[in-house]
Amino acid sequence: MQIQLNTDKNITTNEKTSASLVDFLTNDLSRFSKHITRLEVHLSDENGPKEGQNDVRCRIEARLEGRQPMAVSNDADSSYLAVKGASDKLKNALETIVGRARNY
Repeated sequence: MQIQLNTDKNITTNEKTSASLVDFLTNDLSRFSKHITRLEVHLSDENGPKEGQNDVRCRIEARLEGRQPMAVSNDADSSYLAVKGASDKLKNALETIVGRARNY
């Protein structure tokens, strides 16, 4: 599973932060790693330089082997919480897809 992390100009990350987010996603989605070929993670600050609640958006696009790509998004106060929420939504969606595939 390849993970690509993208941020907009309002989100500042360093290598350590990026690596920890990639490690989190790798561990959190490890159960589905044989079904996922690539994850594209997009972090953006919806309010730009202004402060606000739930202004960090994480959008994860999952490329699945032999299937159409799927995308989920989540808004939160921090990059980590946004990624965690989006990952939880992706796990729920993958449970449904993988569960249906097992039944056939």
